[in-house]
Amino acid sequence: MELAFSTDPYLTSLPLPRPDILSPNGLSQNTGTAEIFRLPEVRAVIRGDFLVLPCDLVCDLRGEALLEAWMIKQAGLGGETGSGKGAKRRVPALGGELIGRRGGLGVWYDTKGDASVKNEETDFFATLPPIPSAVSPAKNSLLPAISKLAYSIPTDALKDLTEEKKFFPVRHSLLRRYGSVKLRTSYRNAHVYLFPYWILDVIEQNHTLDSISEDIVGWWAKAGWQRGLGSKLGFSDALGMSQHVDSEDNTGPISLVDEKIDLFSMSSTSANGSGSGMFPGQSHPLAASEPELRREGGLAAPKTGKEEPPPIPPILAYVHPSKPLGPLIRRVDTGPLLLSVSLRLARIEAIEDSGSSGASPFAHRRKIAKPSGVAQRSTVTKADCLLDDNVVVEEKCVVKECVVGPNCRIGNGARLTRCLLMEGVVVEDRCQLNGCILGKRSRIGKESVLRDCEVQGAYVVPERTDAKNENFMAFRNLDDIDAFGLDDGEVQHDTGISLDSRG
Repeated sequence: MELAFSTDPYLTSLPLPRPDILSPNGLSQNTGTAEIFRLPEVRAVIRGDFLVLPCDLVCDLRGEALLEAWMIKQAGLGGETGSGKGAKRRVPALGGELIGRRGGLGVWYDTKGDASVKNEETDFFATLPPIPSAVSPAKNSLLPAISKLAYSIPTDALKDLTEEKKFFPVRHSLLRRYGSVKLRTSYRNAHVYLFPYWILDVIEQNHTLDSISEDIVGWWAKAGWQRGLGSKLGFSDALGMSQHVDSEDNTGPISLVDEKIDLFSMSSTSANGSGSGMFPGQSHPLAASEPELRREGGLAAPKTGKEEPPPIPPILAYVHPSKPLGPLIRRVDTGPLLLSVSLRLARIEAIEDSGSSGASPFAHRRKIAKPSGVAQRSTVTKADCLLDDNVVVEEKCVVKECVVGPNCRIGNGARLTRCLLMEGVVVEDRCQLNGCILGKRSRIGKESVLRDCEVQGAYVVPERTDAKNENFMAFRNLDDIDAFGLDDGEVQHDTGISLDSRG
């Protein structure tokens, strides 16, 4: 990876600063995403709130827009999960904190619409209706699409649960706490998270929680409404809530200022209306009623003889809408998704056509990197194709809606539609390919007809092959060869066998 960041032209062109690459002891292909954050080398480099990204993400949503929305929702003066002395104890509320006890934020996107594929993986989750703001958000703000997460579970686990019980069980405590939730079934977890620093302590205490999406996020959402779950999972200890409730001293850095200056009462965005408001004697227009705050987790339950700990900071969900011209968010972890997303990116205008000021971050300098490599009597649809450096398209070829990697050669009379060709692919004369993915340095024999097929890297498809919905891959050395390329860089000429994906 360090070599790639130093030599690959696409990676070396990334803006500074360059990322630090860790190789912790004990890390393997089977290490869970939450377990990674229990490794000492990883914990040593995290010194504050942090962002988690997956390795298979394609996203042109501005990171600062997501960070800004999280800071507005979780880091204002609208409430806190800290403490005070006796009567000066603050009312925790969604929208802020006093001493750094923020909540989290995750991203989900709609799998329907543009760039969707059949049988795409989805996740099941539930959110609360967003609280309308008295002030209209900015045009491109993400705030209207952010709401509190109440439940999260992978669709596969949901199917197992419903098959076992013959129905979907809903806890009464969930409905008592929130009353109304929105169930979502066609969305997928993007595995993009903004986490507060204190969540590392929760992960460290619970060694049975291996996955961020399936364990950490799901249990965190449930801890907001299931009584006693937060204490069992160690949220109270991580937040220091027991000390906040019982301690006579508050030695936090902000509490020293708070004893002399009541910052909470000076805030114009106070969630309980204690701010100055717009006019003397008038509560702030953003103030919510007590039942509304209790329903959203903003108020603790009524006292029952002994003081209860403050509620756990919530985890929020940004639900990205599906818009044809909107920002793209997709996880690319299957062949059909790789093809679909690649073809969508190929439709983006080139920088030479749109100009550098308004160009997409995924825009290429030119749609056809080397126009001289395309024969005059060949057709390449520039609007929906991308051809990289050193691509040769010979006479009488038709290339429509395709992405072609560097150093590829397309023979005479070949016809390609909706195909993805990786580096060094050779398509011999008079081939017809539709909806295919061709791995690095693979070769398609002349006069072959392939429809919706995947060809492994360095695989040689025999001449005059006619196939549909098949995966071509070598039988030998499967451990050393990935799905679309060779780890050792050597070309394998063994034709191998074809494996029918339907069987």
